[in-house]
Amino acid sequence: MDQTDLTSLLHTIAMAPPTGESGGGGLMGFLPMILIFVAFYFLLIAPQRKKQKQHQKMINALEKGDNVKTVGGVFGKVTGVKDDRVVVQIAENVKVEVAKDAVSAKVE
Repeated sequence: MDQTDLTSLLHTIAMAPPTGESGGGGLMGFLPMILIFVAFYFLLIAPQRKKQKQHQKMINALEKGDNVKTVGGVFGKVTGVKDDRVVVQIAENVKVEVAKDAVSAKVE
């Protein structure tokens, strides 16, 4: 047996999977993907859902007299509430109708 045959044999033995293992197939192959999805859920999806629920609750609770800020950065006072929009007074004798979803926050 010469040196190249011995090197080739050692290389083949080193690259062979251990006996009794399937080479990482099955559930163990999906485990990293499952862990990544779980991490994304708890770090991104769940907090965003919570924030959306809080925003929807705030929108549903809008009533006349509340001070609000719109997504566009306009501040004003709610003077009327309709089904899908609110009437906001932004200056003396200036009222605008704004979609409820465009209200970003209540201002204290």
